[in-house]
Amino acid sequence: MQRIFSGVQPTGNLHLGNYLGAIRNWVRLQNQYECIFCMVDQHAITVWQDPKDLLHNTREVAAGMIAAGIDPDKNVLFNQSTVPAHAQLAWIFNCVARMGWMERMTQYKDKAGENAENASLGLFAYPSLMAADILLYKSTAVPVGEDQRQHLELTRDIAKKFNHDFKKQIKANGHKSDFFPITETLATGPAMRVKSLKDGSKKMSKSDASDLSTIYMLDGADLIAKKIKRATTDADALPSEAAGLAGRAEAENLVGIYAALSNVSVDAVLGEFGGQGWGSFKPALAELAVSVLSPIADEMQRLVAERGEMDAILRDGAARARAIAQPVMDDVRNIVGFVR
Repeated sequence: MQRIFSGVQPTGNLHLGNYLGAIRNWVRLQNQYECIFCMVDQHAITVWQDPKDLLHNTREVAAGMIAAGIDPDKNVLFNQSTVPAHAQLAWIFNCVARMGWMERMTQYKDKAGENAENASLGLFAYPSLMAADILLYKSTAVPVGEDQRQHLELTRDIAKKFNHDFKKQIKANGHKSDFFPITETLATGPAMRVKSLKDGSKKMSKSDASDLSTIYMLDGADLIAKKIKRATTDADALPSEAAGLAGRAEAENLVGIYAALSNVSVDAVLGEFGGQGWGSFKPALAELAVSVLSPIADEMQRLVAERGEMDAILRDGAARARAIAQPVMDDVRNIVGFVR
């Protein structure tokens, strides 16, 4: 069975975009692959995090993943900082990767903005840590969105350069010439890029100025209904075919959310609601969203409240992750020439 690695930053407030864009697909993948799911708390601190918030958010994100259907017994679920080999391998990769590679990373430019000199060194180098996250477990594939494809390409470049630079030592240690796999992007099937409920040109985000733009996984039924009721729409009725949504970003977003939550095609949704107005569609969408998200929210709240249970799950996952990572790190130390 192939092994995949998926990570999520524990910065809190999981929302509908996180669920439909990533977590739901991870739930499906656990039946087909050996899965390692990680709360990447070391990535999170590349920008300032309040320590109490980081601790809470790590538990909350893990609880959200479990509540959504990820089985912590079947998969490895842990937080990154509990496996020191992530940082150890990242330093070695810092010495393998080239400055020019890092400088081309568009996400760094976006996050650092015009004040790059005040950005942390960690923010600049974090793609190297991401490569370590993936290659420490010799992951063969990674499910990534468009915003992370460049980083996976960097991971592949680092793996190739390590394999090339240490080819003699790799063979001397009894390994094939390719010590690290050249990790592939995993096609996970349909995943929706959920847009803001207030502006269909922007993705749904917790950083949006309007709280009504984002449906959070812990929102109650009344709040979900309120946000959908107040979602931006146009004056036209729903079309009968998907082609009729062209140029109607907000309409396309809401219909897409309904299709994703009900696991049907957009055309199937429009076959049911075509010709109707938003006064009919929005209540139906709200009812559907509540039916899907409320059980997840209830279980999330239970797990977060049961701190001992949540921490025990993460400790067990960390122990299992270390058992996989340590032999790989031992081999890397031998290959690089470190005294053990």
